[in-house]
Amino acid sequence: MKHNSFVAFIMLLHATALSAQETNSSFTKPGTVSVGTRNTLSLFNHDEAAGKGIGGQFRIQAGKRIGTEWFFDYITSKNGTLTFRNDYHIGWSVMFYPKDIADKKTLQPYVLVGHCFDYSKVSEQADPSNSMGRWTMAAQAGLGSHININDRFDCSVSAQYMVHFGKEINSTGDAGKVVIEKENFSSPDGHLLLSVSFNYKLFHLW
Repeated sequence: MKHNSFVAFIMLLHATALSAQETNSSFTKPGTVSVGTRNTLSLFNHDEAAGKGIGGQFRIQAGKRIGTEWFFDYITSKNGTLTFRNDYHIGWSVMFYPKDIADKKTLQPYVLVGHCFDYSKVSEQADPSNSMGRWTMAAQAGLGSHININDRFDCSVSAQYMVHFGKEINSTGDAGKVVIEKENFSSPDGHLLLSVSFNYKLFHLW
């Protein structure tokens, strides 16, 4: 029910944006700073568990066709009945717009690339003290679009594939005992991150 309500809310925002008039304000210029909140969904993870999360970000519009986004995510997931996992993303992305941001449309698509640091902790569901954590670094790339509600407020959606480099954590259940182990060697591991954010433009740095 909650998921249906969320989808309906996003569709309502999209319909409202499509009916809005094009605008040309000072908030379409480089130097604009905005803040926002975000909801994330992580798919195709190493343990095949879907993760759900929340977070926040701020943006700095660096140029007419280049923007930056600095973000934090907290994502949780469960691996069956054995373990649960908490992931923390701290990173940044650069957004490349095909058109000048001054030519502000209701929909503003962009390509993004970036980097982040990630801390993951896997814990046994029945005994959280049985746990193991690790740090990794990741590179990401994807596509997104702003849905401009008005001059200062937008809803943004994006899909990006993140490739992490580090020692993966595995969990197994044997004779009623949960074993959590870290692999001996680092290896790449990827997942798809879907994000929906709501952002408000605050002021200009220049």
